[in-house]
Amino acid sequence: MSNSADWIYLASQSPRRRQLLDQLGVSHRLLLPDADEDAEALEAERAGELPLDYVQRVTLAKWEAAVARLQRRQASAPGDWPKAPVLCADTTVALGARILGKPQDAADAAAMLTALSGQRHQVMTAVAIEGRLMVSVSTVHWRVLDADEVARYVASGEPFGKAGAYAIQGRSGAWTERIEGSYSGIMGLPLFETAELLQPLGWQF
Repeated sequence: MSNSADWIYLASQSPRRRQLLDQLGVSHRLLLPDADEDAEALEAERAGELPLDYVQRVTLAKWEAAVARLQRRQASAPGDWPKAPVLCADTTVALGARILGKPQDAADAAAMLTALSGQRHQVMTAVAIEGRLMVSVSTVHWRVLDADEVARYVASGEPFGKAGAYAIQGRSGAWTERIEGSYSGIMGLPLFETAELLQPLGWQF
């Protein structure tokens, strides 16, 4: 791979997104929120908002917040924060028109997993780089889960911090009969869309 830029800023704490950027061979530096930023507020749902609209709005809001963050840091310490593209992403799980975000507690996680049991649902991940946005939409088919399986999974701690209360690359992969779409998108960063956004900036894959 050759590119005119050497690296990008990743405005995400997700280790999965770091792993997927590494898979593409894209060097990156974290651009995480300041202590006084309320990053979680950007993920608040709006009444009647559909999942696709939600994930696009939140991703662009996160990207705008990250760019403003970078500009503040460049103003105070320009040598420490050189210019580079900023990447943001957001993933949501949709059961019909219902948005399943990150579970608040064990009971919330169990309720989400039970709702997904035996159902077909969608996973939407939006990616924004330099103000351009693309969305990956995948369909996931789960087998029926019993209460003990749900309880064990919640007790493992894996559901927390993840949209829909699960990670497909983790134990829940055993429940996934099939997917239609992008496995990397379900993980949290669709590689095809990410590459499409990076190529105009000089990356070649």
